Amino acid sequence: MHVHARSFPPFSLNRLLTTVFQPKGGERVALLIDLENPADIKDFAFLKNPALTIQRHAYEVFYRGLKEGELKTLNLTCGDLFAYEITGGSNLDLPDRAVTPEGREVSLEKDVYPKYDLILCISTYSATAPLTAFAKQYGFRGATLHGLNEIILRSGLAVDYNEVSKEAEKLRLGLTKADWFEVDFAVAGKVYTLKLICNQQEAQKSHGLCRGPEADVANLPAGEVYYVPEGAEGKFPMRYETGTLALMEVNGGRIQKAILLRGDQAEVDAHNAKLSSDPVTGEIGELGFGTQDLPVSGRDIQDEKVLGTMHVATGRSDHLGGHLVPKLFKNAKNATHDDILFSPAKTPEIEINEVRMHRNGKIEVVLEHYQPAPYLLNLLKNG
Repeated sequence: MHVHARSFPPFSLNRLLTTVFQPKGGERVALLIDLENPADIKDFAFLKNPALTIQRHAYEVFYRGLKEGELKTLNLTCGDLFAYEITGGSNLDLPDRAVTPEGREVSLEKDVYPKYDLILCISTYSATAPLTAFAKQYGFRGATLHGLNEIILRSGLAVDYNEVSKEAEKLRLGLTKADWFEVDFAVAGKVYTLKLICNQQEAQKSHGLCRGPEADVANLPAGEVYYVPEGAEGKFPMRYETGTLALMEVNGGRIQKAILLRGDQAEVDAHNAKLSSDPVTGEIGELGFGTQDLPVSGRDIQDEKVLGTMHVATGRSDHLGGHLVPKLFKNAKNATHDDILFSPAKTPEIEINEVRMHRNGKIEVVLEHYQPAPYLLNLLKNG
């Protein structure tokens, strides 16, 4: 893994908001959190629950940080906090009902999205896809910071996003317009290859800058180059949250079937039932490469941004420029965007022997054994 002892400046809410948004002055800012029972935001009762660490960070670092000085320093207004009911899945559509610390019920679509200029969502599950759709509809800018923890605050949110953007662009230019990628996975003594077809599309980057004028939502921490593949074929191993390992058979751009390698057969059976009842859940909606030198945080939101890692994702892709929107799923609860991260910390049983980019008749190795290959290192050095 490409890691060295890197030091980070102390986290600064002022620096983060200034760099990411370049606030224009007088803009109204709102904060969103998710709770099992949104009414627990009344009088900040949720702070009594020690398990709600993400929401506590939202309150202590962002809400109090704004109220106790940064609103004035940044020439922003409001700094209001709202809680909505936890969705239970990555990038599922958000409920409309929210509650204020005074216990008042509001509508996100009537009272929040149209009335605020900057919206930060600090939640358990990612809200990037639904919030991006609402931003385009209502014209606000925003950021999603799901899974926030101490490590992320001290590293992935403490970096200079001007630099992150420059580094991501160097790699994006070196990877854009690929014809296809091949990934060789080694697991349990066998090697499987997944081919991801890009058809010379322009590579995109998540780089943390959301300065307008167009409505947009940054996903923080940022730092990746990604594609929405136009097709995929082959096989790849997947580690479920429980540790069960299965082999995904991919055809026509979708996972068609999962085969147990090790662990719980019932878990794989449940996955196969979902794939057959709602086939778009298996669609490969993203191929991403991390671009940053960051410590492992235990949260995919940061760990997929680490240089040397890669991820594919299944499901919803409209927030990335893909075609898969929630209405194409048979069951609304299945309309998730699920990242499948491959990294030494997350998937120690799975080795990535090599990732190759095919472009204009040339083959470039981009990753080897969770290390950036010389091709990527040269882009960073000379790009």
